[in-house]
Amino acid sequence: MSFSFQQLLSWRQVAPACLLGAALTGCQTQSATTTAAAPAATAEATQPAAASPAISAATIGKYLQEVSSDEMMGRKPFTVGEERSTKYLADQFQRLGLQPSPDGSYFQPVPLVEITGTPSPTMQIKGKGQNLSFQYKTDFVAFTQREQPQVAVTNSPLVFAGYGVVAPEYGWDDYAGLDVKGKTVVVLVNDPGNAGNDTTLFNGKAMTYYGRWTYKYEEAARHGAAGLLIVHDTKPAAYPWSVVLSGAISPKLRAQTANKGADKCALEGWLTLDAAKKLFQAAGQNYDQLYAAANSKGFKPRPLGGLTLSTSIQNKLRRQTSRNVLAVLPGTTRANEYIIYSAHWDHFGVGKAIAGDSIYNGAVDDGTGLAALLSIAEAFQQAKEKPQRSIVFLAVTGEEQGLLGSAYYAQHPPYPLNKTVADLNMDMLWPYGEMKDLTVIGYGQSELEDYARAAAKEQDRYILPDQQPETGMFYRSDHFNFAHVGVPSLYASGGFESRTSGKATIAQQRQNYTTNMYHKPADQFDPSWDLSGIAQDAQLYFRVGQRLAAETTFPQWRAGSEFKGAEIRAWAGSKSRHPSSAHSKQPE
Repeated sequence: MSFSFQQLLSWRQVAPACLLGAALTGCQTQSATTTAAAPAATAEATQPAAASPAISAATIGKYLQEVSSDEMMGRKPFTVGEERSTKYLADQFQRLGLQPSPDGSYFQPVPLVEITGTPSPTMQIKGKGQNLSFQYKTDFVAFTQREQPQVAVTNSPLVFAGYGVVAPEYGWDDYAGLDVKGKTVVVLVNDPGNAGNDTTLFNGKAMTYYGRWTYKYEEAARHGAAGLLIVHDTKPAAYPWSVVLSGAISPKLRAQTANKGADKCALEGWLTLDAAKKLFQAAGQNYDQLYAAANSKGFKPRPLGGLTLSTSIQNKLRRQTSRNVLAVLPGTTRANEYIIYSAHWDHFGVGKAIAGDSIYNGAVDDGTGLAALLSIAEAFQQAKEKPQRSIVFLAVTGEEQGLLGSAYYAQHPPYPLNKTVADLNMDMLWPYGEMKDLTVIGYGQSELEDYARAAAKEQDRYILPDQQPETGMFYRSDHFNFAHVGVPSLYASGGFESRTSGKATIAQQRQNYTTNMYHKPADQFDPSWDLSGIAQDAQLYFRVGQRLAAETTFPQWRAGSEFKGAEIRAWAGSKSRHPSSAHSKQPE
């Protein structure tokens, strides 16, 4: 993504409390059948409110059918699908009487570059009498963020750097004493705590941002590496090689940069586990022994037996401007303070046909979020009591390509981030009826959970922490880019206990979606869906926004949050957020 982890790392000198990768409080201590302890709620949160008639299964269904129709052509950036879907969203915002952004437009331009890379069919590994030839797609995938017609890595020495992590707050440095300039670094997927051998490492099984592949590429580039290859292993990656492959062979959208990606590694990519084992064996190393060493304190990086790597990538470049779509409902008394509702409008467009269908409609991902966004906007407009704070409705581009639109917003905010109260993000809401749970991704991060808990209680629901923290979902949707710059963010929905059919049925439905529909043409609107659960989640988000809009305080990060202290002044030079909170015992 264009908003790099390097920027957060530099904040340690300005705001040392911001330690990316710190514990996500509560994620490890709650089971699928327990609820989180309920802290005290605000006075505003104790008074139940009537549901908005603007938010209903029928309204959700109307919007969902329209945003995920074949006419939208899969909503891919740089295509006619972008033109149609973004125009539709802007038209709906205008129809609802919402105001455009400060520049008078419903669109925020997001300059991107599309890189279509064609790697060499082979990757050559040589040295000490060894001569391996890895095959593209079968053994490796490769790509680059450098905006040039060709990139090549020739006779680049290979080194092994564990997980490729530099985390001072954990006393961990996989690059300690290792000069990787011009070299190609091989690293493991996820982070040291995920192996489960030592639960005191990092955040245990729950992935930290250090486990994300985006971070690993950034860290290697900071050390001057020519390339970085991640060893794929299905369990710690949380997805099979087929997912890596499908993502790697597609054209990549990146944020346009002044240096055209010159500060990135020339080569980024993945190795299959089998290919990595062959590589380590050729270097006179044993994979199991290297894996055990990488998961132990005091790990020392090492060269890989004098082996070198050579390969190249041919690129086709296309620079174009995509766009976020946004609108605002001005507040009545504190119009200069903002609450953001976000969802991503993009999906994968028209692609490989599966069962005769080539349009990747993206109904659940994230047509459901867009439908909820529009329904909530309608509810605020119809409400008799208008919000005291301004409400921003934001549909971002490029989420599927690496959270690009929300990253651009965070770097170029039309509304001051130090006056932004919260981001309430909606991504993949489940069309399987009402739920008893409200699952909070990244539970334990901020006081927004208190608001969510109070609204859930009104709906006779309970809070459930993230049930799969090892997959790192908190870092994989647009709320993360707001958290990155210090804005408390909420990403929650029901999805583990159906109100009518319990846990087993919803588990089967989710598994069916993941296996047969996720990122496939089959993710299209189904008239048999029960959309009452999406309406339920939208009502809850509406209620949370109402309460935030009626207060004078700002929600704060929890004491154990990795984002606590990520003050806006650290990157933007503006004044920090309002320090007081209805929940905080003392100012920060």
